[in-house]
Amino acid sequence: MDYRERNSLKRIATAGFLWLLASIILLLLAVPPAEGLSNGWETVGTGIEYRMFRLPDPNNVHVARMDRSNLSAIIESSIARGRLSGGFETVTGMADRYDQAINYWEQSWGSRNKVVVAINGNFYDTKTGIPQGGQIHSGWYAKRFDDLGGGSGFAWTLNRTPFIGRCVTHPHLKQLIQKISTQETIEFSGINESREGDELILFTPQYDSNTRTNDSGLEILIEMTRPTLILPTPSYARGYVREIKNGTGSTSIPFDHIVLSASGSAIADLSIFELGDEVGVSQEITDFQFGCDPPTWIDWTKTYASIGGSFRFLQDNAIVDSSDIGALERHPRTAIAYNDSYIYFIVVDGRFPNVSIGMTIHELAVFVKDTLGAAWGIAQDGGGSSTMVINGKVVNIPNAELLTNKIYLPMIFPGGSSSSNSIIPRTNASLGPIPQQDFGLQRAVANGMLMVVVEPMQRSFTYIPDNAVKLSEATAIRLGPGTNYGILATAAQGSQGVILEHFNHLNGVLAKGSFWWKVSIGGIIGWVPEEALISAVN
Repeated sequence: MDYRERNSLKRIATAGFLWLLASIILLLLAVPPAEGLSNGWETVGTGIEYRMFRLPDPNNVHVARMDRSNLSAIIESSIARGRLSGGFETVTGMADRYDQAINYWEQSWGSRNKVVVAINGNFYDTKTGIPQGGQIHSGWYAKRFDDLGGGSGFAWTLNRTPFIGRCVTHPHLKQLIQKISTQETIEFSGINESREGDELILFTPQYDSNTRTNDSGLEILIEMTRPTLILPTPSYARGYVREIKNGTGSTSIPFDHIVLSASGSAIADLSIFELGDEVGVSQEITDFQFGCDPPTWIDWTKTYASIGGSFRFLQDNAIVDSSDIGALERHPRTAIAYNDSYIYFIVVDGRFPNVSIGMTIHELAVFVKDTLGAAWGIAQDGGGSSTMVINGKVVNIPNAELLTNKIYLPMIFPGGSSSSNSIIPRTNASLGPIPQQDFGLQRAVANGMLMVVVEPMQRSFTYIPDNAVKLSEATAIRLGPGTNYGILATAAQGSQGVILEHFNHLNGVLAKGSFWWKVSIGGIIGWVPEEALISAVN
């Protein structure tokens, strides 16, 4: 055999090897992850992974999972525009709103959110943007779940326990404000809702920048040492009376305060309080109802994050079917599920013929149980609302039915492997893929849920209380340390003020890319970023 024959055989062998290798790669890429591809998970944050499952229906299912044993990763809820009084915002917008904002996870304010995964939340009033059901945000019980409303959604507690609530109630004489010195108690009527006649309403910072009362009544501003939480008596969240306003209404609500707002006969109840009084807030949710099927008991104490939900499709490894027409049709879906190891966020694309047709609730339950191995699951708002955002980028195709005249091509998920190919649109193939956060028609919704990596508190020590300062530029004075909080007023360049001591020692805290200081400027007390301050000492 001469060298020409040997080279020819080498070329044939090499070509054969390359053909075999290419065939193996193509075969691996053709196997849907649902059929057991074990290396499909991509790390997208500490303790958080993402994977897209291509199912033969056809369906594209986007799944993020959080390792429950990783102490850096937690669950948080999100609120459109940061206000439960009503508002709409995209999932991308809410993820950005709470990214690098301070939280209460360490049971003190100051650590920050690194938002890794965001999904849409519960159904909502399409006219007002007020979400259905209740909500707990960063430890604040910010909107009550409906009594015996049929379900109360997914919840996550400060001790890292997930659960899916059932038929909750708020027991009479268990929703109390206490004057600690005398142990006198009064009961409040509701949380973050419009105040009617003869009512005492508790407003938290999640309601709006102020109470929006605009009428006569009595309002008491209380600075809290921690969020209100769910703390049944005799436990309570502690605070101190800072201001009593009679007949003016619309009291501003700083990030670590509540307002007690009374009208009519309820005004007399607040007469027991004076400036400086120590106050306790106790709340209880009863989740044990024989009317539920089956009867359950769940402890809501110190729940950190929760929103309402719709179809509870998986309970202790058993599929729960529904005869509701909304469950029986195939639609885009959003869901939350869990087992002993992971919390799962799931988004199913739908209404996209030949690409992803959507799932019934039963099909969703089978996938979550058999493929993910979850034991519990509940659906959120679906349809055009279904959206998943990872590290600021939309990874699914929201509102697919509204996309027209576009070419859809596979693209590898940024930073990932070919096992996580996702479908993105191109308006013109020659122009390349458009940015993921821009494609589709992402729907503005009322709330959502987040997977968050907790970053440690950082502080500046540039100033100390009583330091005289002035503004280096026109600056917004905010209700809390971060641009995610509402604006009290805008002060002009050169306005002079003083650094105030903060009750919870947060002065100089890092949030939203700046160090923040509590100041009094022109009689307005609020928070400004350090880069807008200079010393006023000559």
